[in-house]
Amino acid sequence: MKESNQDIAGKKITILGAGVSGKGLAILAKTLGAHVFVTEKKDTLSPEVEEAFKLQDIQWEVGGNSLRALDADCIVVSSGISPQASVVKKAQGRGIPVIGEIDFVAPHIKGKVIGVTGSNGKSTTTMLIGHLLKKYGYKTAVAGNIGNPLSLHASQNLDFIVIELSSFQLYWAHLLKSHVAIVTNLAPDHIDWHGSFTNYLKAKARLVRLQEPGHWAVVQNRDVDALQLSGKSAVASLYWEGQEPVHKTDAYICMGEQEAWLSYNKKELLFDYRDVDLIGRHNLENLAMTASALILGGVPCSNLTKQLSDFIPLPHRCTFVAEINGVRYIDDSKGTNVAASATALTSIHGPKVVILGGQGKGEDYSPLAEAVKKEARVAIVLGAEKKPIVTALEGAGFARHIEVDSMEDAVKAAMALSLPGETVLLSPACTSWDMYPSYKKRGEHFRHLVNKYGGLL
Repeated sequence: MKESNQDIAGKKITILGAGVSGKGLAILAKTLGAHVFVTEKKDTLSPEVEEAFKLQDIQWEVGGNSLRALDADCIVVSSGISPQASVVKKAQGRGIPVIGEIDFVAPHIKGKVIGVTGSNGKSTTTMLIGHLLKKYGYKTAVAGNIGNPLSLHASQNLDFIVIELSSFQLYWAHLLKSHVAIVTNLAPDHIDWHGSFTNYLKAKARLVRLQEPGHWAVVQNRDVDALQLSGKSAVASLYWEGQEPVHKTDAYICMGEQEAWLSYNKKELLFDYRDVDLIGRHNLENLAMTASALILGGVPCSNLTKQLSDFIPLPHRCTFVAEINGVRYIDDSKGTNVAASATALTSIHGPKVVILGGQGKGEDYSPLAEAVKKEARVAIVLGAEKKPIVTALEGAGFARHIEVDSMEDAVKAAMALSLPGETVLLSPACTSWDMYPSYKKRGEHFRHLVNKYGGLL
């Protein structure tokens, strides 16, 4: 469904999914005058969602998608619902329009949209942009995949709305027009959902391909081909000094040895790395893309590093835990794919003891093994993907690995094996779902164990 949904008063709307985004979509649809029905595969709703639905007189079902879900003028899929879901296929077979979360809300957005996607770093980049825009005095909302549903900001009078967008959300998108679009980087992820890396790339590329002519896209120079840029957008591409850009673009973001620069009409200093309190060169890239996007979008970034002095980095993304007996402990539990963990390994200087493993996504661990071989002295492996990761490490000729059964064992082993001047890095390259309900719980447990066994509790 590509048309606007401005006039849905009196229409029957089914919302698929009753999570955070589903709840917001249902309330928005109800506010717009629709007859709303929510269908949820889980057996129960959270107490907060159930209470909200009762207050709004929204009807729902749990435990599966009944035929009632198909008694609708339109079906709206909340974040993460697969196009292969049985209820989606049935709706399409009956000619019922199926619309994504972003398209349902897009007609009601007021303010310039800055869209952010990418395989890794999109949450940090989204938060950096939101932080700076607010510091510069703009009325700004930060929403989307970051945990704050876009629907909550429908019809708000804003200067800017910064939206983090997953590949799932972008798969369904047809209407979103970003004033500035940022693709932080591209690497294999969510292959199980999309069916192939090619399909995943197509979803990510939608953010840029939906832009109006002349609006800016900020991307990695190496990703220009993968995004199949149409030529409508003006493109600024990032590269590191010493690895000259392969693709010609309208502007360049150059990451030097100590400073980041934007070259467009003139060469403009973005920031000195020594003035930034962010861990890892990937976070320097996130900040360089942030500053460039704002400048190209018409927002002068004066006193950039001063404005960042009170920025609090998102937890579990290469965040400092403690220094114990000369060893730094870093929590990168959000590193849930191979590319994220390989980037964390190469972005943090010095020898490392790395903790890997969890539940996999069907990825090839060879690139991870090569990064471990280059950057780590010891690897500690746990979780459901223990054997495949160990096999990849041995295939790369890396023999300094040990297998453990729990995070507690992993932290104890890391403390026993690490040397002064080294970093113990939790960057699993896998999801947490074999052992924890979320990467957040995994990271919190790691931090607790480090402080417990380091004598800091």
